[in-house]
Amino acid sequence: MAESVTSVRGGSGRRVPRTPRLRRRLASRDRAVVVTMVVIPAVVVLALVWLPAILSVILSFGSWNGIGSVDTIQWVGTQNYRDIVTIYPPFWPAIRHNLIWLGFLFLGPTLLGMLLAVVLDRNLRFGRLYQTAFYMPVVLSLALTGFIWQLMYSRDQGLINQVFHTDVDWYGDPHVNLWAALVATAWRHTGYIMLIYLAGLKGVDPSLREAASVDGAGEVQTFFRIVFPVMRPINMIVVVIVVIESIRAFDLVWVINRGTNGLELIGALVAQNVVGEASRYGFGSALAVIMMVISSVFITLYLRVVFSEEKDR
Repeated sequence: MAESVTSVRGGSGRRVPRTPRLRRRLASRDRAVVVTMVVIPAVVVLALVWLPAILSVILSFGSWNGIGSVDTIQWVGTQNYRDIVTIYPPFWPAIRHNLIWLGFLFLGPTLLGMLLAVVLDRNLRFGRLYQTAFYMPVVLSLALTGFIWQLMYSRDQGLINQVFHTDVDWYGDPHVNLWAALVATAWRHTGYIMLIYLAGLKGVDPSLREAASVDGAGEVQTFFRIVFPVMRPINMIVVVIVVIESIRAFDLVWVINRGTNGLELIGALVAQNVVGEASRYGFGSALAVIMMVISSVFITLYLRVVFSEEKDR
């Protein structure tokens, strides 16, 4: 490795040698590893995320049933978007249901998951067992969750109707099936939020709690005035997760009734227009783009807050 030695004049006029500037070069094998670790994830993201997103945007301006070559696409401009907001009946109920889904996740399982994390952070006896029990539904897919809760909600042989001697069609009645699906979602979502907040609580400096205790603050005051503000990055992550989960909700309602009869959601509408004999790829792509734009707004706000905090440090 070549080194260039330069000199500067000191206070007495003598030339003082300057410390040589060393440049560290990676070995060929290390460079290959670095390039591989960068290129492969970039290619995967481009192929599985950006390319489908770009194609969805392009297809949203056309009319195509998926049969034949792309030369058969009829370009209709913004007609798909105009039809969605004007003459497509399920769209606005789907928007309303997604907003209800979002509000319920915030006020229900998110707060419950945070409460469970605070309780389990106190090193209770059998705490590991409780964590496993609450987190177990998270490893199940929403589709499997739907089947499990179908055993609970069955009108004829369901556990709830048998215990309370009722005759409610929990999944068939459009007045109650949305709330039944939300309860099933909460069963899975609570454990996920609990684990995130539990990890955040483990990272809080214990000296902060000790100082609050010395000042005479109770546990509730310590949490809301000291611990909760410190976990602001965790709170922002939870907000983004809840928003994305509520917008892309699909599996559970698709298992129940394919997102119809009171369970209209944007994700289910996309699948209805893309999958099946009467496929409308352009129309379904326009719905997917709307869902993507809504998600991108919240993600952009999250990234803006994170980068502003990093800049202020």
